[in-house]
Amino acid sequence: MERTIRVLHLEDDPGDAALISHKLAVEGLAWDIVHVGDKAHFEAALARESFDLVICDYNLPGYDGLTAIKRAQEQQPDVPVIVISGTVGEEMAVECLHQGATDYLLKDRLERLAPAVQRALQEATERRSRREAEQRLRESEERYRLSMDLTPDAILIVDRIGRIQLLNVATERLFGYQRAELLGRPVETLIPTRYHQVHERHRHAYDQAAQVRFMGAGPDLFGLRRDGTEVPVEVSLGPFEFADERLVICVVRDITARRQLEAQFRQAQKMQSVGQLAGGIAHDFNNLLTIINGTTELAQAQVPAGDPVWEDLQEIRRAGERAAALTRQLLAFSRKQIQQLQVIDLNTVVTEMEKMLRRLIGEDIDLVFVPTQDLGAVKVDPGQIEQVIANLAVNARDAMPRGGKLTIETHNVEIDESYARQRGVAASPGPYVILAMSDTGVGIDEVTRGQIFEPFFTTKDPGKGTGLGLSTVYGIVKQSNGLIWVYSEVGKGTTFKIYLPRAAERADAQRRSPTVSPGRGTETILIVEDVNGLRLLATRILQAAGYTVLTAVSAEEAFLSLTNYKDPVHLMVTDIVMPGMSGPNLAKGLRRTRPEMKVIYMSGYTDDAVVRHGVLDDSMPFVSKPFSTADLIRKVREVLDSQG
Repeated sequence: MERTIRVLHLEDDPGDAALISHKLAVEGLAWDIVHVGDKAHFEAALARESFDLVICDYNLPGYDGLTAIKRAQEQQPDVPVIVISGTVGEEMAVECLHQGATDYLLKDRLERLAPAVQRALQEATERRSRREAEQRLRESEERYRLSMDLTPDAILIVDRIGRIQLLNVATERLFGYQRAELLGRPVETLIPTRYHQVHERHRHAYDQAAQVRFMGAGPDLFGLRRDGTEVPVEVSLGPFEFADERLVICVVRDITARRQLEAQFRQAQKMQSVGQLAGGIAHDFNNLLTIINGTTELAQAQVPAGDPVWEDLQEIRRAGERAAALTRQLLAFSRKQIQQLQVIDLNTVVTEMEKMLRRLIGEDIDLVFVPTQDLGAVKVDPGQIEQVIANLAVNARDAMPRGGKLTIETHNVEIDESYARQRGVAASPGPYVILAMSDTGVGIDEVTRGQIFEPFFTTKDPGKGTGLGLSTVYGIVKQSNGLIWVYSEVGKGTTFKIYLPRAAERADAQRRSPTVSPGRGTETILIVEDVNGLRLLATRILQAAGYTVLTAVSAEEAFLSLTNYKDPVHLMVTDIVMPGMSGPNLAKGLRRTRPEMKVIYMSGYTDDAVVRHGVLDDSMPFVSKPFSTADLIRKVREVLDSQG
């Protein structure tokens, strides 16, 4: 051996101790022997030093070999022990070996000492090597298990016959099982029954030609949770060998969030397609409706009430107003409607609408409002939010034909990744305000739930609805940087939750400006509008209200008119988008020569077009086409009477 072997020899007879030393010396081995003759010195040596081998006499005064073996194993468990005795019985030898001795020798047969020592040392070396290997394996397994457990995807190792041999924490989390419940069970436990036969065929085929299959390869799959619910997943497979056994490592990824995002993306694409169509026709359509509705109003003013012609004009006016409402809905759900944002308290909005909502839903439906105290403010268009609440209330009413209960609640909430994942909402983290509306109606089945926000989709009978109510709600919420979530069970009712970003500012003390009644005036007004019919209509409306009206078909003509007109011009009403120079640029140019002249902008274009031309500042007076006679006169009077 290359190193000195340290031996602790327990022997009370000096002659026997010398004999043992001699026997070891003649073998040519490098020994360092520590002789002790009693219990105290023996146990002290074990506690003080490390040894490669312990040799002990069996019979000692007040001490025996079995106790010595026990003490040696307690102090230095890796050290082999050889017991030497002058007499031996079979039972004594068996007991020593049972207690952990490596060998048992007679003092009159010490020729076997050297081979016994060699074997004991060799076995000790092998035990240490094996234990070190096992420790390395355990550490490796622990590192491997830690790596697996840190992975967000579920990982399973499955044998050739489909039994689960190993799994990580993410598997427990995804499928709802404890580790012990899955080990040894068939992997089909985690697969819906309808896929079992197909999966078994695929598993056998894979066993014949195992190869790496990456995420997304193959059809969409579903996993089966412990509670019986299904979850969409993607699976990657790879061959894996351990201890000469062929295994398969399976990586399972939950794609629920991705499916939700894909569904939202498809919905957004639908909205965008219809929105592009709506935006494309909005300008001309709104101009036409303004002319139709406004001219009808003027004509009615010249016909006595009760005259058949007046009734005909009234029908035209109603149709025009319905068409204008449809245009607003088209623009709302396509997120193209112009917003007039205010910081408001939703509790105040609902409170102010309660009386109207009770009339809207009828007496057989109980309306309950549960406001949260200290509710955060939101920055939205108040009119649009009222439209959202009214539309959802109408839907709830229609879902409860025999009466029921409509509950409106408000909440503050902090959304983080965990909240969004658990509730299936795709929201950026941050503070939100929730407006929840729950009914006790018939509920919505899963198939219908996937379509309710699509434009023109309706479950109502023909002629009973346009299919724009919920799509309008969806568009308004999205345009307000919020999101909408729906939960429903057939026969148990439906809950809509609207999440709106919480505003940093406090709610406006005065939510709306005081309404100005339409009134007459004597001021001079310049109308700049490139559509002849609209320009003529606005001129007739304002002249009839007492104003002096100048007109221009373009920005260039407006400059020329004001250059030649020397008297004051108190107000300019201008279209935003015109050939050549836009309305905002016209106002900017005229401000140098007419700084006292006020401006009202009007447009039938959508939000995007108005933004591009620099109008959407809350301080800029704006009239959206189509407008009524009263709308135009009221806005003109409001701006003329305003300070600044």
